[in-house]
Amino acid sequence: MSFFSDVERDLVVDARTELADGVVALDLVSHNGRDLPAWTPGSHIDVVLRPGSGGQGLERQYSLCGDRADRSRWRIAVLREADGGGGSVALHDDVRVGRTLRVRGPRNHFAFEVTPGTRYRFVAGGIGITPLRAMVAEAQAAGADWTLHFAGRSRTTMAFAAELQAVHPERVRVLAADEGARLDVAALLGPPRTDTAVYVCGPARLIDAVTAAMADWPPQALHAERFEAKEFGEPVWPDPFEVELALSGTTVTVAPGESVLEAVTAAGAVVLSSCRTGTCGTCETPVLEGEVEHRDSVLTPGEQADSAVMMVCVSRAAGPRLVLDL
Repeated sequence: MSFFSDVERDLVVDARTELADGVVALDLVSHNGRDLPAWTPGSHIDVVLRPGSGGQGLERQYSLCGDRADRSRWRIAVLREADGGGGSVALHDDVRVGRTLRVRGPRNHFAFEVTPGTRYRFVAGGIGITPLRAMVAEAQAAGADWTLHFAGRSRTTMAFAAELQAVHPERVRVLAADEGARLDVAALLGPPRTDTAVYVCGPARLIDAVTAAMADWPPQALHAERFEAKEFGEPVWPDPFEVELALSGTTVTVAPGESVLEAVTAAGAVVLSSCRTGTCGTCETPVLEGEVEHRDSVLTPGEQADSAVMMVCVSRAAGPRLVLDL
């Protein structure tokens, strides 16, 4: 079961822990000591570092990677990225214990549930371990067949690597590049199987390698979460198209080079958004009519084929008209 929430709340940084070189964990608690909402493996929250609209705010998404049974706190792990737009740098350099942070969520577009008889293969690259940590705990508690292959530059930069390998030495393999270790995706996955689910998170090159290795697998076997947007060519429908807002009856025209999000918000529709690159899922909008060209990095191939929803920050009409539940 996945949880989706757009609720915003102010939380206090209760603890700050250096997990690895360049990675800090922040434990967030409520002001009054009350329990926080439950969350499921794969969930993330939005950290609102600077409120704004029209793309002027500063928000970042971070996976919840703490103990799900401990409702008193949410934990996130932040990799310091000097060229990442300022969000991670601000959390590293400016946020200390006692600071209040505005957060939204949790939301989950990388859901994980244990199914009897299914083997689980987790593949992490660098900070991509954060959503997988809770999945590993869930699989272990359920007695599932699982393994984790965790690749990174060095053990000193790999958050949770020592802990996971110490607790699960037979199931966890740490592959540090400075030790000459290399992740062989094809050898890890082997031939296509119908009883195996693969969960991968990390750099685009890792996810692309896993995706390529699983080209002949059942489509539902691969589950990926990307931190970087996929690259797409020109839209399949390059001309302007109409978007009808079913709740208001308003019809807007989306010009080439303009996003659906920009057009509908200019017309007065209220749509929450964050990343504006199709990676976070915040702007998910129900589609009532029309064909969609999905250009997001969130929905599974099956969900994109259904076209019940679209990420209006990047996805577009594949024809002259869409009707959205806005």
